[in-house]
Amino acid sequence: MTTTISSELKLPCGAVLPNRLCKAAMTEGLADEMNRATARHAVLYGRWAQGGAGLLITGNVQVDRRFLERAGNVSIDNDDGLDELRAYAAAGSSAGNHIWMQISHPGRQAGMGTTKQSVAPSAIALNLGGGFAKPRALTSKEIENVIERFAYAAKTAKDTGFTGVQIHSAHGYLLSQFLSPLANQRDDKWGGCLENRARLLLSVVRAVRAVVGPAFPIGLKLNTADFQQGGFDEKDSMQVVEWLNNEGIDLLELSGGTYEQPAMGGVEGDEKNPIFRTSSKTKDREVYFLETASKFQKVAKMPIMITGGFRSRDIMNHVIANGECDVIGLARPLCVDADVPNKLMNGTLEKAVSWETKIPFGTGFWGTGSPIKLLKMINTWGTQGWFCLQIIRMSENLEPNVKLGVLRALINYQSYEKSCANKRLKATPGIDSGN
Repeated sequence: MTTTISSELKLPCGAVLPNRLCKAAMTEGLADEMNRATARHAVLYGRWAQGGAGLLITGNVQVDRRFLERAGNVSIDNDDGLDELRAYAAAGSSAGNHIWMQISHPGRQAGMGTTKQSVAPSAIALNLGGGFAKPRALTSKEIENVIERFAYAAKTAKDTGFTGVQIHSAHGYLLSQFLSPLANQRDDKWGGCLENRARLLLSVVRAVRAVVGPAFPIGLKLNTADFQQGGFDEKDSMQVVEWLNNEGIDLLELSGGTYEQPAMGGVEGDEKNPIFRTSSKTKDREVYFLETASKFQKVAKMPIMITGGFRSRDIMNHVIANGECDVIGLARPLCVDADVPNKLMNGTLEKAVSWETKIPFGTGFWGTGSPIKLLKMINTWGTQGWFCLQIIRMSENLEPNVKLGVLRALINYQSYEKSCANKRLKATPGIDSGN
C-alpha cells in the first residue's frame, strides 16, 4: 500500500503517530507572569488537536526561567503550574493524537526585555547591531546544571501527560550555539573539535532518556547548517546525526539558520550563500530543506521530519510516498485555520494558503532587491508578529484577523511583548539580572 500523509508511523520507541502531519513548534507567548502555563494553552492546543494533526509540538518551553526567548514563554523551573500543564497536555491530546513538549534554552538569543545579561558557550554577542544583551560564558558547573534542567523538564512533561518531548538544538539557541565554532570558542571539554562541541547536546539527550525511560518518544530539532561562513555546516551536522543514531532519538526534525541568518523563516540566500530552493523541481521550490534532507536520509537511522514551505497536498503525499521524509511539519497555515490537517487528509483542501504573501503591506519585500532596509525589517518582524497575534486570538476563542496589516501587527505585537515583560518583572523583581 502507498504511504500517504494519513498513514500511521511507528517510532523506534514503539509509540505510534496516527498520521504523518505535525503541528510544528511555534512560540505562543501565553504564559502568566510566573512563566506558568495558562488556560489559553489548553484552548489553543485543544483547537489544534481537533484539527487532525497526528503530532503537536509545543512552542519552546524553557528549562530556566531566567533566560527566555520571550517574556510569555512557559518554563519548567520549580515554578509550580503542574495542574495547568496537565490541562494543557490533556487538551492537546484530546483527539487521540500526540503532544510533545519542546524543551529549550535560548542562550545568547534571550529575548529583549527578559534579561540584562544572557549566557552562552562564549562571551560572543549576536551580530545584529544591538537589541540583545551581551552574553557571559557559562561555567563548567553551569553547563552541568543545564543538562540537569533539560532532564527535569522532560520528566515533568512526562509526569503531566505530554506524550513526548522534542529537544531544541537548532535556530541558534543554546544547544545549537555549542555546536557552532563561531559561537563556541571554548578551550575546555565543551569546545574546540566537533566532538567536544557536540558533548552538551549528546549529554542532554542521554540525561533525558535516562529519566523518561525507553518507551517515551524523544524528538530532536537540529540544524542541517547555520548558513554562516565558518559556522556549523552540513558536514558537521551529518556527523552529529551519526552519533545520534546510537542515542535513541525517535524523530529528527531537520531545519537550519539562526537569528543572524534566518533560513528557517524562508529567507533566500545569494549565489555565495544559497540557503534553499536551489532546485528547479516544483517540490524543492516549495519546501525549504527537502533537497538537503535527501543526503541526511542516507545517514540517519531514525525517522526524519521536515518543516518549512509545505503547502500542497500532492507534494506532501509524493514526499511521504517516496520516503524523502517521514513526517511533515506545518506551522503558519495553522495560525489561521486549525483544521488544515483534516482538510488535507480528507481531500477538501488541495493547497494550504501562504498567508505570508497576503498580509497587507507585507507582500513581496523579500526577494525584490529593495534597498530600503527599514521596510524589510518592518516586513520581517511585522509578519512574525502577525502570526503570533493570530495564535493569541485563537487561544482566546477568537477567529483570526486576516485583515490586520503588517505595520499594525508590528506595533501591536511589540506592545503585547512589552506588557508581558513588565508583568513578569513586577511579579519577580530582579529576574532579569541573569544571575
